[in-house]
Amino acid sequence: MTTIAQETAWNRTLAPYARPVLRRSLFQLLNSAIPFFLLWLLMLRSLEHAYWITLLLAVPAAGFLIRLFIIQHDCGHGSFFRSRAANDTLGFILGVLSLTPYGYWRRTHAIHHATSGNLDQRDIGDVTTLTVSEYLRLPLWKRMRYRLYRHPVILLGIGPIYLFVIRHRFPPNLTRTGRRGWASVMLTNLVILAVIVVMWRAVGLQAFLQVQLPITMIAAAAGVWLFYIQHQFEDTYWEKSDAWGFYAAGLRGSSFYDLPRILHWFTGNIGVHHVHHVCSRIPNYRLLECLRENPELRKVTHLTLWQSLNSIRLKLWDEDIGKLVSFRHLHKLRNRSVPLA
Repeated sequence: MTTIAQETAWNRTLAPYARPVLRRSLFQLLNSAIPFFLLWLLMLRSLEHAYWITLLLAVPAAGFLIRLFIIQHDCGHGSFFRSRAANDTLGFILGVLSLTPYGYWRRTHAIHHATSGNLDQRDIGDVTTLTVSEYLRLPLWKRMRYRLYRHPVILLGIGPIYLFVIRHRFPPNLTRTGRRGWASVMLTNLVILAVIVVMWRAVGLQAFLQVQLPITMIAAAAGVWLFYIQHQFEDTYWEKSDAWGFYAAGLRGSSFYDLPRILHWFTGNIGVHHVHHVCSRIPNYRLLECLRENPELRKVTHLTLWQSLNSIRLKLWDEDIGKLVSFRHLHKLRNRSVPLA
């Protein structure tokens, strides 16, 4: 755990970066929204020629949708504009585009930031992660359910579509977000329905779905992967409440996902996740600047795109060795006191 002096030092170091710059925020919004809508229209026109062209165009369109989601994410942290009303208004609009109820998501995401890496406070805004001992105590059918949940096809294929298309329409834990969270969900659903009706009348339901569904599917899968890899790696951080620390969780439990420059741009530098977790008020366009100017922030888990692929096999937190491990690791535990079956 960090000391009060260390926390004060971190706050002093990071505070200068936690100021949005209006011209940069507006420029980022424009260079994300305009290309997205132009590509959407181009995809619509491409339906007259060949659907494979539409699908190819869906890839960069999904990239711009991810970028718009990162802007929504910044709005939720109050870091894109200085005005809370401006953040909330833009966040809600972008939430309709990303199929995410902004007010509900903002609250659950704040819980994620406040509890990330805490073994006693899991499953709100997190990828469900069991410890080895918890898994071994489960009956067989619950083990199989957990294995299925953590399978890449479910986690990165079916799961993202279920999350954004279905679960966000009627999310769990609404009681924890209060009446505002409930209102956010219902209003977002109504606006999404209105958009679908308008697009149905304007271009036809089939054409609308042929364009929008591939964009949503690609962006959802990529977004879930980004969120997954930034906390699910071998040397991540999990502690009980009495040993948990906010800055330790941010710096040790969040990776620096060092992507190629173009992917950093499309993902709004969210790969600089450890900096974001220790100071969520830093706008996404200032994260790399903060990292460059503070060498001590580079002394964290560093993952390249290739290295990150290995993390998909890691499923369980082993408290004895302090690492995330694979299911294959379990055969090494046969001599432990907790039986395997």
